[in-house]
Amino acid sequence: MSRRCCGRSPTSTSWICDVDTLPAPLGLLAELTHRCPLGCPYCSNPLALEPRADELDTATWRRVFHEAGALGVLQLHLSGGEPALRPDLVDLVAAARAAGLYTNLITSAVGLTEQRLAALVAAGLDHVQVSIQDVDPGEADRIARRPGAFARKRRLAEEAVRLGLPLTVNCVIHRGNIGRIPAIVGLAAALGAGRVEIAHAQYHGWALANRSALMPTPDQVAAARVALEAAREAVRGRLIVEAVMPDHHAGLAKPCLGGWGRRSLNVTPSGLVLPCHAAQTIPGLAFWSVRDQPLDRIWRASPAFAAFRGTDWMREPCASCAWRDRDFGGCRCQALALTGDARATDPACRLSPHHAIVADLATGTDDAPIRWRG
Repeated sequence: MSRRCCGRSPTSTSWICDVDTLPAPLGLLAELTHRCPLGCPYCSNPLALEPRADELDTATWRRVFHEAGALGVLQLHLSGGEPALRPDLVDLVAAARAAGLYTNLITSAVGLTEQRLAALVAAGLDHVQVSIQDVDPGEADRIARRPGAFARKRRLAEEAVRLGLPLTVNCVIHRGNIGRIPAIVGLAAALGAGRVEIAHAQYHGWALANRSALMPTPDQVAAARVALEAAREAVRGRLIVEAVMPDHHAGLAKPCLGGWGRRSLNVTPSGLVLPCHAAQTIPGLAFWSVRDQPLDRIWRASPAFAAFRGTDWMREPCASCAWRDRDFGGCRCQALALTGDARATDPACRLSPHHAIVADLATGTDDAPIRWRG
């Protein structure tokens, strides 16, 4: 992407990116609903969830999928909340297949029966991602606030493999389960998964309210890095192990989804299109809706997408940094949450003048009780 591609005000409505310099998005995260049968304390969905009455109908989602395929999107991730709570999920998967999209279902597995999973496969589902909370059934059910959830997840994962679906197991890591990473990898291998995601909690939404209770200690993170490499070696050639350690312990900023508005877009249950999952936390951004605009125009012309594309928006030290075209200044939402300024260098970066905030948070764990969602 050209450096000069994007430089207008976040509230401008006249900006349109040069189509010759802006690639098509690779992925679309379709948040079909915010409803969920679980109450995980690290949920990164907004504190104010969108109600069922505001959810897009089947016909609108079909149109969005068709427009996504025409735009060049390759992968569609059906998420929530719990997407299985949509009674039209089979129809939506069929619509995605008709649009030429590779479709991944991101599910808690709670409320999704084996019969319905088979119907999804028949409709064209390409992949399923099952979230687990832990390998200890009692602790997993406690974190999910759902008795029997772990057993249900395991059965559905086994059924997905039996049906020939590629399976990813995802586990959000926090202070309470970071010591069990090798066991989590081992479970994914035993289930027949092709991929396991070990991803630290993202401190947005409800997770932000529980940050001090969820943040692992520096010693835990150091030990987890060693254990992770050993676990990865043990399953090499059989299982892909993807891992994201907490930003607060890294010293380097991570590019937000490959750079703000560069590779992917999110559609909320009510139809707002976001550059990233937490973008609505940034004040002053104008988000367009698929109810009012076609997806390709939103991708190219939405002021929210224009706000932090490219590098022209950057200040020092990012503006002259050799990493600016690789990390793109890091996470804008995290910069806002920690400094009050969405244009600041992500404090996860050791070059940020605000890095001490992250360093303090990385060691600022406590025994505060978890605040449960819902």
